[in-house]
Amino acid sequence: MSNQDAPGQNKEFSIIVNGREKEVTEKKLSFIEIAILAFGAITTGANTIYTMTFKRGEDKKREGELVEGDTITIKSGMIFNVTATDKS
Repeated sequence: MSNQDAPGQNKEFSIIVNGREKEVTEKKLSFIEIAILAFGAITTGANTIYTMTFKRGEDKKREGELVEGDTITIKSGMIFNVTATDKS
């Protein structure tokens, strides 16, 4: 049996990012990866700040906020809201 045939391998997770359904295959995603899912690309600079909240997470952390540098374990049905703010 190869790794491709092993249970739990190559699983897709259906999550909602800013109201849009996204399919991901990674069990863990970083703050930056989720922001890219939200906006397609992100601006890294002193003038743009991203904020992120989530709901329907794993039992030990059902909802909360993520900050740059964080990673989170993904499960199907999770909801992410990502906002970009210009610090002008």
